[in-house]
Amino acid sequence: MDLPTPPEVVEALSRRARGDLGYPTWLEEPGAGPLAEAFAERMAARFGWSADPGHVRSFTDINQALQVLLHVATAPGDGVALHTPAYHPFLGTLDTMKRPLHPIQMIPDGGTWRFEVPDLSGCRVLLLVNPHNPTGRVFTRDELTALAEQAERHDLLVISDEIHADLVYEPNRHIPFATILPERTVTLTSATKAFNLGGIRCSVAHLGHRGVREALEAQPPFLYGSTHVFGVEATVAAWRHGDAWLADTMELLDRNRHAISSRLPAGIGYRVPEATYLAWLETGRPGMAEVLEREARVRLSDGAAFGPGGEHCVRLNFATTEPILTEILDRLVRAW
Repeated sequence: MDLPTPPEVVEALSRRARGDLGYPTWLEEPGAGPLAEAFAERMAARFGWSADPGHVRSFTDINQALQVLLHVATAPGDGVALHTPAYHPFLGTLDTMKRPLHPIQMIPDGGTWRFEVPDLSGCRVLLLVNPHNPTGRVFTRDELTALAEQAERHDLLVISDEIHADLVYEPNRHIPFATILPERTVTLTSATKAFNLGGIRCSVAHLGHRGVREALEAQPPFLYGSTHVFGVEATVAAWRHGDAWLADTMELLDRNRHAISSRLPAGIGYRVPEATYLAWLETGRPGMAEVLEREARVRLSDGAAFGPGGEHCVRLNFATTEPILTEILDRLVRAW
């Protein structure tokens, strides 16, 4: 986000920096300590999910967590089902680790998006991104239940990236996949998106899947590194004390997502996202991110990097102040 850090986080980090920077006690046991406890508290309070803090493991970020999970729970050649267009670092991970992509194509449907639940035979993993990046779709209980049925039928591990769960607009509701299929689901999340903490490098994985827990426990304890005190301090402060800041930020983002709808020039397709601070814009032609950066001096993400369905699109981050968003849209209109 192009916004200030929550003051509660700044205060917590300053307090930690002035105090004890020695070894924290929570390094001693997986699942112990304030990060796991704060995660479980937040899941219960916001989503009605009684997550077990003893099943929580920490990672530097979601991408590392995904790569570790694929490394210990799958093998090269194992198929991974993923909604496309998709968060492009995930596509890069699957390609590098030789886990073939089985796309679940997002389909434009009026003012929103839908998908057909495919036959997931031949897959080992369902990699779910909900809320969805880049379309901003929040999947319904019926859609999640249909995916759960496929996961059961084909004995799939479900890795559910729910990092945008705190960025859902009314009247939509986020449903943790672990509340539907707890024993097959590993949930990944972080405070970094909702609270503008991308550089903090702290995320959590809730390991509902027993086999994954055992596979990780069999690894050397520090092979994948460990979360540092500032990452934990910032995350706990955000989850426990940052909701007033988040509510104000959501009001701004809500105005911004609708402002885009009212200002875009004819010829650019846009469906107002149900979550996230990302606008998925359909330009109808490839290569427009490069053109618009050159002509409008606005840097957008090239949709081609997001895989099938992204070739004629660009992604706009609208987590900024209203005057800057106005300037962005003015430049896009003139260039278009």
